[in-house]
Amino acid sequence: MSNTRTKNVSGTQEPRRRERRSNETRERIYRAAVKLFAERGFFETTTEQITEAADVGQGTFFNYFPSKQHVLGVLAEIQLHKIHAARQRAVDDGDPTGDVLHALIHEITAEPGQSPALTRALFSAILSNEIVLKLVGETLSQGRREVAKIMAAGQSRGEIRHDRKPTELALAFQRGLLGTLLLWAVHPKANLKSWLEQAFRDFWATAAATKGTK
Repeated sequence: MSNTRTKNVSGTQEPRRRERRSNETRERIYRAAVKLFAERGFFETTTEQITEAADVGQGTFFNYFPSKQHVLGVLAEIQLHKIHAARQRAVDDGDPTGDVLHALIHEITAEPGQSPALTRALFSAILSNEIVLKLVGETLSQGRREVAKIMAAGQSRGEIRHDRKPTELALAFQRGLLGTLLLWAVHPKANLKSWLEQAFRDFWATAAATKGTK
């Protein structure tokens, strides 16, 4: 029986190892691409340069991504994971809504906020391909729905005003975040962290519950 158990364990471990290696390769390609986008610009970066930097073959690259634009699908996954985690903290764990949203605005901008050049490259990439544009649009919609759940939880605890729909507040939060990021990308001398702090204060001043808005 011990031999049977050993075979069963080995049989389940190997697919997991393959999946783990596959995920690691996919992320390595993504990280290499993002670094090159920041250094060279999106349109100036080739798939050959990406594969060389990631130390993989061209065939391997196209096994994971149809084009260099599709590499940004990994970024979409990363951002959604952060939003899902924030929703869990606010809805399931009951963390204060303000604290969750304040942390989220910095978490979401961590990847593109590595440099203004990277942010510009990412916006260029997204707008240059209809398939990627649709993917990002769907990601933003999913993220908005999750943020709306955070707003609804805040309303139920009396932390968020009740005279605005959770979906409206989620859209306002998203606009403030993306607008700040875009403005910073074209004003690179500005301090992104301080701009995000101000953006959050402006949002929270209109979203937080007060005696007059409950």
